[in-house]
Amino acid sequence: MQLLDYVGGVLVAPQTVLIEQYWQEIHTGLSKSGIPVHHFALHTDQRTLTHRIATDTVETGARQWRLDHLADYRGALPWLIREAELVDTTEMTPSQVARIIASRVARDPEASRVEQ
Repeated sequence: MQLLDYVGGVLVAPQTVLIEQYWQEIHTGLSKSGIPVHHFALHTDQRTLTHRIATDTVETGARQWRLDHLADYRGALPWLIREAELVDTTEMTPSQVARIIASRVARDPEASRVEQ
């Protein structure tokens, strides 16, 4: 909260949360602190996701962990669909995804202050 108060703007936390209870704890804590929450889940089909993980040259140390958790992601989809706004990234560049999310946050900034 102090960092957000200091820098202003929008706090973005790029994180995959696969356990619903963990998400609820994070969401509740942020909301109680008055931090707006917009929950987006970046989604793509299994083939594309596996290809992206295998060809990632930036986070190579996380490759096996990511591959090992593909089934966990599929298992989390039912609650992610319910709790988050899914963004299908299959045919998009990272810049396009960022623009879509930024536009959705800017379009309705107060909606995130209401408990989901």
